[in-house]
Amino acid sequence: MMSLIDRIVSAGSPMAALRRAIQLDEAGEARRAFALFTRSARAGLPEAQFRVGRAYLKGTGVPVSRRDGAAWLERAAQAGWVEAQTLLATLYLYGLAGRKQRTTTGGPLFARTGSANDEPDFPEALRWARMGADGGSPEAQALLGYILTSGPEEMRNLDEADSWYQKSADANCAQGHLGLGLSRLRNAKDHESHAQAATALRRAADSGLPTALYLLGVMHERGAGVDASLEEAAKFYRQAAEKNVRSGQARWGLALLEGRGVAKNPVEGESWLRRAANAGDREAAALVGDIYARGGDLPPNYAEAAIWYNRAAEAGHAAAARALGLLFLTGAGVHRDPEEAGRWFRKAAESGDRQAQADLANLLLSGNGTNEDRMRTRELFEQAAGSGDLVAAFNLGVCLAEGVGVERDDRRAMLWLRRAADGVVNAQYWYGRMLMEGRGMAADPVEGRSWIARAAEAGMADAQVAYAELLLNGAGGPKDHPAALELFRKAGEQGHAGAMFAVGAMLGGGHEVPEDRAEAQNWYRRAAEKGHAHAQLMLGRFLMRGLAGERNDTEARSWLEKAKLQGLDEAATDLDRLSAERAGTAAA
Repeated sequence: MMSLIDRIVSAGSPMAALRRAIQLDEAGEARRAFALFTRSARAGLPEAQFRVGRAYLKGTGVPVSRRDGAAWLERAAQAGWVEAQTLLATLYLYGLAGRKQRTTTGGPLFARTGSANDEPDFPEALRWARMGADGGSPEAQALLGYILTSGPEEMRNLDEADSWYQKSADANCAQGHLGLGLSRLRNAKDHESHAQAATALRRAADSGLPTALYLLGVMHERGAGVDASLEEAAKFYRQAAEKNVRSGQARWGLALLEGRGVAKNPVEGESWLRRAANAGDREAAALVGDIYARGGDLPPNYAEAAIWYNRAAEAGHAAAARALGLLFLTGAGVHRDPEEAGRWFRKAAESGDRQAQADLANLLLSGNGTNEDRMRTRELFEQAAGSGDLVAAFNLGVCLAEGVGVERDDRRAMLWLRRAADGVVNAQYWYGRMLMEGRGMAADPVEGRSWIARAAEAGMADAQVAYAELLLNGAGGPKDHPAALELFRKAGEQGHAGAMFAVGAMLGGGHEVPEDRAEAQNWYRRAAEKGHAHAQLMLGRFLMRGLAGERNDTEARSWLEKAKLQGLDEAATDLDRLSAERAGTAAA
């Protein structure tokens, strides 16, 4: 209820009621103040109308109502109250002004029913911001600069925006300093112009504006216009992060994770990265996925990694999409699903991820995916290859050579593979192999061997194995068994099971290299442990006969049985012989 003194004041002049309301408002008596503000507003005082509108927006002394707040602000703004014009422009800019209707008299009123449209109304925002700016409000000048910079294309005027930012900054408005800094940063081309941008941004940062704090962090990290300093960058990132700037949270989390400019703290770093990721930062989500996939003090948690990779991939992060595809391909943390893997590989490939393009091609070559998948993938490679992408040219060549998404065409395949071979190691290997086979053109063993040799020298395991075989049989050039053995070793060290078996076979005798059965058995074992059937057979025979030292029938039987399960009939014969020998020993 209104107090006696308030009723007396209210009964007097509207201006007296306004002065009394301001006193009550400053004393924290919001409800009593609102009653007097309303009385003065209805009497037509613009300041009172502004304060009533602001009270409705903030919910001070009255329930929150954006529609009522905007309605009172418009009355004050139409009467020329600059603060009302500025605030009204802000409401229109962020879609918070409510829906306008027209009465039968044609006057604009805010509807008392319905909800705010939540859609920016740039023309109305521009109109009221310009009024406020012309009225001398530094905040309105900064707002007008923002609309002229970031509004619809037809509304933009960067030169005029810069002039309004300058006026606002000259009045020491923090938002004006921010706008001026962004403007200078946009046009910066050298250290001096970057330094001018940094000066304006620092003035804005001194007032605590989050965007300015974040940008100063970036500038210190890069040394743009300021001294390069990871310590200073971390300081600004932290302040921006604490003010809920998601990019600042991501950068601060990364700084803590890697110890960049601050003491390393992986636990806290992950926490900030998660906050940024939850706020929609796709880079942060991908980093959190990397943390769980990589593990550390604890084993990797691929299920958790998949959740974060999915979040980043859905937001368009190409590397995260590829990582998610690999998880589905291997069944790590998710159910194994080659089709789902292909979907994510394709999404990453369409975003330009070259590794994903290769993964997708390999997946399709293995027989996975639908015909539509193959056609879309071939079209993707063809488009990229036509623009000069050598990796795409290689993948297109493979599609043509294997008939993936298109009718097989060895001649065209060779054209694309030759183009890619100038910069892609895999293309050198494929081109050389097809020359050896005479696919798409006349066979040329000498030229084919030279291309395979180039790929082998670049460290490609498959090419090393292929070139070693050429050195063994002398196709396309002279034989060289010692060089072949060295290449098999190199490929074997990269995990190539066939190369491991070849090293064992060469060291086991019959080649132009020194025999070493103990070493041969070691290489057979390495290949056998990777599932190589013939290596399992040979390891079983070495152990059964004691060719490298002591005989071990139990282990021999185990490896021979594994080889038999993979379809090697020779293993069954050896198992029978081993059983017969054991039976004979027992009878004796």
